Amino acid sequence: MAHRARPLSSAQAVRFTQTITLLRSGRHPQALAIAETLVEEAPLAADAWQLLGMCLADSGQAARSDAAFEHALGLAPGNISVSRNYGVCLALRGKSLRAQDQFDAAAPVLRKALALSDELVSAWVDLGVVLRRLGRIDESLAALQRAKQMLEARGAHTFEVCDAFNGVLADAGRLADALAGARELVATHPDHALAQETLSNLLWEHGERHAPGEDPLSEFRIAARAQLDNKPLQLSFARMLLASQRADEALAVLHPLRKREPDDPLLAWFAADALDALQEREPATRLYQAASRGALAELPEFLNARARHAFRTQRFDLAARCAETVVSRDPVNQEGWCHLSTAWRLMGDAREHWLCDYEALVGDVEVLPPQGYADMTSFLASLGTVLEGMHTASRGPVNQSVRGGSQTAGQLFGRDIPVIREAEDALRIAVERWLTNLPDRAGHPFLARKERSVQCVGSWSVRLKASGRHANHLHPKGWASSAFYVALPDEMLAGDAPSRAGWLQLGQPMESLELDLPPRRLIQPRPGHLALFPSYMWHGTVPFESDACRLTVAFDMQPRR
Repeated sequence: MAHRARPLSSAQAVRFTQTITLLRSGRHPQALAIAETLVEEAPLAADAWQLLGMCLADSGQAARSDAAFEHALGLAPGNISVSRNYGVCLALRGKSLRAQDQFDAAAPVLRKALALSDELVSAWVDLGVVLRRLGRIDESLAALQRAKQMLEARGAHTFEVCDAFNGVLADAGRLADALAGARELVATHPDHALAQETLSNLLWEHGERHAPGEDPLSEFRIAARAQLDNKPLQLSFARMLLASQRADEALAVLHPLRKREPDDPLLAWFAADALDALQEREPATRLYQAASRGALAELPEFLNARARHAFRTQRFDLAARCAETVVSRDPVNQEGWCHLSTAWRLMGDAREHWLCDYEALVGDVEVLPPQGYADMTSFLASLGTVLEGMHTASRGPVNQSVRGGSQTAGQLFGRDIPVIREAEDALRIAVERWLTNLPDRAGHPFLARKERSVQCVGSWSVRLKASGRHANHLHPKGWASSAFYVALPDEMLAGDAPSRAGWLQLGQPMESLELDLPPRRLIQPRPGHLALFPSYMWHGTVPFESDACRLTVAFDMQPRR
């Protein structure tokens, strides 16, 4: 028999209000103690249970918080206050999960928050961003559109939502709409660096088709010249210039900033990067040293940049020290481990082989065709047709490894396309089979993190044309990375080809480090095969010449706990 809910007494209501004040002032343990006492005193009061749910949520006890709120709703079904407070707690949890890149976990939490209280605009925004990262493009667009409409109805600014919406339009292949939206946002918010970056990136990849002859950075440049006191905009523009290999212009942008703030370590770092790209090594060295005297000395991004400079100046001991500091501060920093492996190799340190066992840690796995396909050939043909239609860019993203080809926008996996879903399932099965054969090694930055399965944290397709290649690089957001071969030129399938054109090469540092080191291992691509390796390994491809294209699917993984 259901119990009838009872309200708090007057004295208990006063303590309820006091507890809310404690919560708002950050005194969580005291608030939780009072809430637990109120529940004991008034077990049939929905307000006592919802208060307990709020206190538990603020204390990070998610499961107990949910149980308390559900109990409150059981006592007072449809209670607007309980539903809204429960929704707010879930929305905050979903936002936290999003910030930790736990998108699979965040999505259901945010959906439940909105089912309880659908007026939570921030939850709609978070859900839209999370769904985009999960590849659910249409759902992402719908969530962001809902947030945009709600903000407009309230007279609030919609800049961040509109910028995210434009990015998802590009992921959906609606490039004309995405560019129009990005141009409109830049016109109305010329001072916002994020809008300028979005437009420049869209024009970089798609300008040849949708805006022929236009400099991808033209609008950004106009805005930067008109707003010399807008430091975030200037720094963002300088970063974009460096990424697009216009270091001389970046240095010119940074010069007046450094004249005004000569002791700013961040400006010194950016200028050092520009000088390094221009091969002005000595002044770059001095600026890296100057920047390292402040808070940047502990920042992994800066230390990785300084390590790259140290390689270029043959200071392998310094590169090793920078990398060691990075991995001590951030043990899963892939670039730090990559730099450490390179320094160890250059110094003849056997620990390189412990870290990068190119036989044991690299897999060449045959993928089985999904159910419903007669063989791998028919599956690859279906997958290839869909992927070809998704390659709409005229060149690869700025500052990434694709040379002479294109990369699909957004997340590949998660899309509501049958053959993409089938490919994701087949590749996950192949990865899990590979995981069972990996050795166990405590204390190893790759093997010690091994689990039975993985979750994808990024997925895309690359289409390389004649003379195309992947420049040597690493994947900073992964634990393990991959290349699945969908379609290959006939020339790559000849086992006796001495040039190794189109092959995957592992262990050769990126060219800009100016290190004369050959690959440690080469793998011949084969249709239906999946190459797997730690994300901290240098990898790239040997250039090839052919009228046919080299079509692959790639994805980064993290261990699934």
